[in-house]
Amino acid sequence: MDHAPQAFSFNPFDADVRYDPFPLYARARREHPVFVHEGLPLVSVFRYDDIQAILKDPTLWSNVFPPPPGVVLRADLPPSMLLQDPPEHTRLRGLVSQAFTPRMIRRLEPRMEAIAHELLDAALAQRHVDLVQALTYPLPVIVIAEMIGVPMDHRDQFKEWSDGLVEHLGLGLLAPEPPEVIEQELRIIDQMRAYFTALAAERRAHPRDDLLSGLVAAEVEGSRLTLDEMLQMLILLLVAGNETTTNLIGNAAVELMSHPDQLARLRANPELMPTAIEEVLRFSSPVQVDARRAARTLEVAGRTIAADTNVLLLLGSANRDAEVFDNAETFDIGRADNRHLAFGFGPHYCLGANLARLEAQVALRVLLQRTTSFRRTDDAPLPLHPSFIFRGFTRIPVELEA
Repeated sequence: MDHAPQAFSFNPFDADVRYDPFPLYARARREHPVFVHEGLPLVSVFRYDDIQAILKDPTLWSNVFPPPPGVVLRADLPPSMLLQDPPEHTRLRGLVSQAFTPRMIRRLEPRMEAIAHELLDAALAQRHVDLVQALTYPLPVIVIAEMIGVPMDHRDQFKEWSDGLVEHLGLGLLAPEPPEVIEQELRIIDQMRAYFTALAAERRAHPRDDLLSGLVAAEVEGSRLTLDEMLQMLILLLVAGNETTTNLIGNAAVELMSHPDQLARLRANPELMPTAIEEVLRFSSPVQVDARRAARTLEVAGRTIAADTNVLLLLGSANRDAEVFDNAETFDIGRADNRHLAFGFGPHYCLGANLARLEAQVALRVLLQRTTSFRRTDDAPLPLHPSFIFRGFTRIPVELEA
């Protein structure tokens, strides 16, 4: 008996889809590379080549999203660098890019190693730990806080602020955010602005060798950075500097535990660590979704996309595209020529990509050096990151063997 093909649908909020989106991604690439969401001014794009072409052309595909109807933007909250197009994006990025060059990041490696060993000392003393609380969250937040120049004794507060700001990330692309969500986010932003305003005043009086002092110097010059822009930049750096890297390190541990042959291979060949991290970025991309707005009516893969339509770019799908990657569904820590899009592409390519890579390599290297094994303590589904933009887990219970 013939069965009618099942209608295709894609709901990025669905928990089952989020746990294992990859079969749906594969079908989308075959049958619906450009999927129009019924009743929404929203389109999802699934193939690597289409996504890469969109990411590299900010004149046709904008990062500026107008506010939802009825929402009035506050004059003291300029848009984040993430939500700007060139030349404004270029100006803002140029002010912080020097802190993230490969040379500057390499200087941080000994400090990263020391932090990772301190964290493993505490974790091994307990043996049974939540790897997120023990390693994957504190390492990135300590590193970015020290780079910016903020006191580490406030790191629990940073985590609370960061979690609150990313919890509903992406929701506004599908529907107007509820007023209580907007109020919560504005309350957090105001708290962070007050915190950074006080620190910036201290740096004007007593500059140091940190990113905050550099931004204050640009703000003091007046023409390069306004105070409100500086505060938005600091909020972005603190949140982005820990969120994606926390998920990258966690996903690396989860994939290695799920692929014991690859874990054994990495223990036997530690020089594979850089390609192993690249493979985690491809196979289990911490950022699954990017977004753009069609600046005018455009065509992608034969489908017309109307001007001002929001477009979801499924990076997690692009990174499993068999047209680009051999054995795309295989987790291979020795994979060569790994041209994944996990950090994006084009002018908005992730500013902290070098930092995230090195933090993940150091975290995994120290975890392997300090343990004979690490394994899940149960096989229950791990709790997902609350935002569909990210692939990651908020708890990873493990047992460590020193």
